[in-house]
Amino acid sequence: MNPIFQSNQYLLKRQVFALAGKFRVFDTSGKLLLFSEQKMFKLREDIRVYADETKTQEVLAIKARQIVDFSAAYDVVDSATGQKIGAMRRKGLASILRDEWEVLDVNDAVLGKLFEDSMGLALLRRFLTNLVPQNYDMFFGETRVADYKQNFNPFTYELNIDFNMDTARQLDRRLGIAAGILLAAVEGRQQ
Repeated sequence: MNPIFQSNQYLLKRQVFALAGKFRVFDTSGKLLLFSEQKMFKLREDIRVYADETKTQEVLAIKARQIVDFSAAYDVVDSATGQKIGAMRRKGLASILRDEWEVLDVNDAVLGKLFEDSMGLALLRRFLTNLVPQNYDMFFGETRVADYKQNFNPFTYELNIDFNMDTARQLDRRLGIAAGILLAAVEGRQQ
């Protein structure tokens, strides 16, 4: 596996002024590890993740299965091998009030859930202000494997991705980073 995906902590930043969603993923020292952008004018969501901004080495592809789907499923593929790593499926109706996703394995069996921290804060964010930072937790059964915490900044979107609690390494880091990019992309459309 690419050494980029061996860390336990990442910082994802969404570019503010861009026609299509552009995302950069940094390590804890501030070094750029990944660059991602959504393809413009696509009916089906297609996000590519590269080793740097030159876009010469694609490392991940995140592709929606349907053109328009309230409970969208996104396959995450290792671009070097062409192998599906897993998928993320948005829980449509549940996500109206509080974002909720299912984490799926390569055969679409449910591995776990990714959800917004609290119903009260989620409602506050949706109906009153988007200045309350989002926080998501990913669980495999009763075990928390990842934390996605948005920094408070009204001018830019920054998401801290933390896998430190996943000491057994149950979560493939590629799928965990793809989940962070999807959260940033979907949150970007909701604003």
